[in-house]
Amino acid sequence: MTPTDTSSSFFRATHAGPEMDPYKILGVTRSASQAEIKKVYKRLAKEWHPDKNKNPGAEDMFIKITKSYEILSNEDKRANYDRYGQTDDTQPYSGNRYGQRHDSFYFDESFFNFPFNSKNHRDFADSKYILHFNQYVSDVVPDSYKRPYLIKITSDWCFSCIHIEPVWKEVVQEMEALGVGIGVVDVGYERRLANHLGAHRTPSILGVINGKVTFFHYAVAKEHLRQFVEDLLPQRLVERVTDKNDLQFLNSWHELNKPHVLLFDQVPVVPLLFKLTAFAYKDYLQFGYVDQGLSETANLQKQFNINTYAPTMLVFKENIDKPADIIQAKGMKKQIIDEFMSNNKFLLVPRLVNQKLFDELCPVKQFHRRRKYCVLLITGDEETFSFGNQAFLSFASTNAKEVVRYAYVYQRLQQPLCDILILFLTQVVILERRNAAGKALFKPVTAWNGSEEDKQRLLEELERLQKDPSILIHDAMLPELNNEFASMFVIRWIYASYDYLSEVIDDILHNNWREMMPLLSLIFSALFILFGTVVIQAFSDSSDDKQTKPKAKDGTKAENGSPGTGGTSSRPPKKNFVEVTELTDITYMSNLVKLRPGHMNIVLVLTDASKNILLSKFAKEVYSFTGSLTLHFSFLNIDKHSHWMNTLLEYAQDATQIDAEEDDSGNHKIDYTGYVLALNGHKKYLCLFKPVYTGEDLDNKSSEDEGGASGGRSRSSSRDDHPPRKSNRSRSISTLQIHHKLDRLGLWMERLMEGTLPRYYIPAWPGLDKITPVK
Repeated sequence: MTPTDTSSSFFRATHAGPEMDPYKILGVTRSASQAEIKKVYKRLAKEWHPDKNKNPGAEDMFIKITKSYEILSNEDKRANYDRYGQTDDTQPYSGNRYGQRHDSFYFDESFFNFPFNSKNHRDFADSKYILHFNQYVSDVVPDSYKRPYLIKITSDWCFSCIHIEPVWKEVVQEMEALGVGIGVVDVGYERRLANHLGAHRTPSILGVINGKVTFFHYAVAKEHLRQFVEDLLPQRLVERVTDKNDLQFLNSWHELNKPHVLLFDQVPVVPLLFKLTAFAYKDYLQFGYVDQGLSETANLQKQFNINTYAPTMLVFKENIDKPADIIQAKGMKKQIIDEFMSNNKFLLVPRLVNQKLFDELCPVKQFHRRRKYCVLLITGDEETFSFGNQAFLSFASTNAKEVVRYAYVYQRLQQPLCDILILFLTQVVILERRNAAGKALFKPVTAWNGSEEDKQRLLEELERLQKDPSILIHDAMLPELNNEFASMFVIRWIYASYDYLSEVIDDILHNNWREMMPLLSLIFSALFILFGTVVIQAFSDSSDDKQTKPKAKDGTKAENGSPGTGGTSSRPPKKNFVEVTELTDITYMSNLVKLRPGHMNIVLVLTDASKNILLSKFAKEVYSFTGSLTLHFSFLNIDKHSHWMNTLLEYAQDATQIDAEEDDSGNHKIDYTGYVLALNGHKKYLCLFKPVYTGEDLDNKSSEDEGGASGGRSRSSSRDDHPPRKSNRSRSISTLQIHHKLDRLGLWMERLMEGTLPRYYIPAWPGLDKITPVK
């Protein structure tokens, strides 16, 4: 064999593959209309369906028939086949793909061609999916509410685009057969659309569903892209149905006003084709999936006699015990499923719940189409109407006609419509809509109660209507129907918000910064404002702490005994109460020994008998100082911890100038009730407040005019000037009255804040055993 013969045989071999001719398979001519093709397809599909035709080759023939109809029913695919003789199963390249002979030498022209996506050499498989901006806005976005779109962003001279091309072609072939929309955007020629989508690099792959764009962030592999398409779909499209919830699922037809579809299959996950179908028909049908491999679905399979060797799809309408339609086949194709769904979109007698459903059930009359009539029952949802409603359903199921639709409406929910149609006190009305503005012709038939007479009268009117449409003698302008499912908007909004939040988180995790820039800018602006507010507030608080405390009243007023109601601190109180804790062996370490530097604990000494009175007076006197963050307030019960108090004052020798009373046995007894200690735990010093005398002296003057308010130094001077009598009578009279012991505490607190009080340093705080009460 010569080289020339070799090249010739090679050339012939490349063209030797079998081609599928859809025209020959369906038996139609190239000039056949869509109606002729559809009619032939229905006849052949019934003839070669594997369930009816037991021929071994029936299944393959049925697939070829379906594939041929899919090509010829789509104008773009049909034009592609007519022009290039290519189907989706072949590589659609135009031009001389296999080279030519030059001087008895096989020359592959493609060896010298750069495989970039230039305008003149772009792969034809991509060219038929090319999107333009207007096409995207007018066609793709509205269609994305029925099916998701997978869009590739590419450009000329894109090296990376070549690497993903084999995977992309394989995915396109699979996804398009399932009903996913495909698009290609060339950045070089559609920069406006690429910017609109937010695509700033090539190659990029994105999905569009419900008008929302989602980017693909993972490695370009068939499994990843398939999962990406599946993730685009809402999560609540298909409900898992078992023996436990089957009745609940099927009985919801009345509430949702939809037929219910059940798919029985062996696979544990819901097939993607079924999910896509559920998304396309979500407004008309409710979908459920039964996993035949689970033991929890055995009763369902037995009840409906399900074949375990092929997927089975059942449609239930008003009767949940018997399916209204059934389809069963291996490898169900989208074309068959779509036809099956389209034929079962509505219940036998659906309820008119919104204007959209009314327009589809009772379309406006068009001159080139047959008339469509609606038989409408005006009823209620109370129990008294149940018999009549059931009788109307029974009548509709036995008298179904192609040109007649049966429906009912609740008068309570659609009052404007019912007010027009029940002028003649009838409940059943036959109507025909004449234009989109609301004009309709109608005829009242009967007051419906479900009796045989009512059924016979309605049947006679329908027979008359077929012969003479002019019996619809009344006309009216029908108002737009109320949307009875409007309350579900909130739930849909919550679901949409959840999906949007998930998308935002996903974009952040994958560093899609260009697309997230507006949102990130908003977030950072809010954080900056919040941080600035906190910083300003912090500086404001620190400046308040540094302000000079107000000065005490002059000494003349103090000596004259003007009432001391207590000074005010620079910081206003943060609470409307004073928090006072008890100093015990439990709180001793935290409230004193380990107190933070610069903090002081103001401790009131009291007894069980004087506790309530002194605490109330103490809170009143120190309330204006509670705004300071460095002051803490406590009380010490001297009945329990007298040993600790004696030890503390022994350490502070200068502070022991304290009067003592003699008891009957002649022993000296010290009364610490009403004393206040300002304890600095870190620097180990204290300041001491001693109660003011309120008894009478020999001149019948109150010692309140004489007593110093600032501790040992002022007290000592006053006592030197006016020494008290030591008789028993005078000693009892001069006993401090409890409710006056803290009268000068406010002035003492002011001097404490000013730092003018004497400080008594101690070597160490008394040990914990000194404050532990003796049992």
